[in-house]
Amino acid sequence: MHSIAIIGAGPGDPDLLTVKAYQKIQEADVILHDNLVSEAILSINTYAEKIYVGRKFGDTTNQLDRQQRINELLYAHQKQGKKVVRLKSGDPYIYGRAAEEARYLTEKQANFEVIPGISAAIAAANIYNIPITERHHSNAMLICTAHTADYSFEQLNGIAHMLKAGNTIAIYMGLKSLYKIVPKLLEVCNDKNIPVNAISNVSREQQQIVTATLGTIEQKIAASDLPMPVVFIIGATPIQ
Repeated sequence: MHSIAIIGAGPGDPDLLTVKAYQKIQEADVILHDNLVSEAILSINTYAEKIYVGRKFGDTTNQLDRQQRINELLYAHQKQGKKVVRLKSGDPYIYGRAAEEARYLTEKQANFEVIPGISAAIAAANIYNIPITERHHSNAMLICTAHTADYSFEQLNGIAHMLKAGNTIAIYMGLKSLYKIVPKLLEVCNDKNIPVNAISNVSREQQQIVTATLGTIEQKIAASDLPMPVVFIIGATPIQ
């Protein structure tokens, strides 16, 4: 029985795939893929059955039902003797919900492996020379999501204090929640000059960056009409 491969497809550029991920995609009979997996990566394999199981911004479908369907499809196709790939943008265990699939497959005693991918914040930092850790400046980076805006006061307050202490913050899926997050960061840090980088479509042809500060980011974003997906890197300045 072939092992199911849960693969991190990275931010979109096929050249950023691991060698192992590339090989598994090439060999697959069935590929279950998310919304943000690029066409360039999907086109690596021209004969596999491709099943879209993604979710877009604003999708109101029941997420538990959707996830259960994905779990069952993975298992069913493997039982048919097929080489199955579950393709996720970024890294499977960084907001990729790989845990739910891994637990289901473990319960079913199904063989699977998880292949890492380059997460958007890491890719963006390298592409635009943003030192997310640097001697005498930052020794840690915190990765959080747009749901930061809905965290408890203690959690959001703690994130803001990490930024104040000099650590770098990466926020995923935060474009629509920026108006909730920025005021708390300003309240705690009391510094409008902390650098903010908003990177759209990381590693793809249409990638772009908006650089600003905590005091100006909302105004600059509004003026730029920056398309999703966007990752924010806060507290570090690009080397130029």
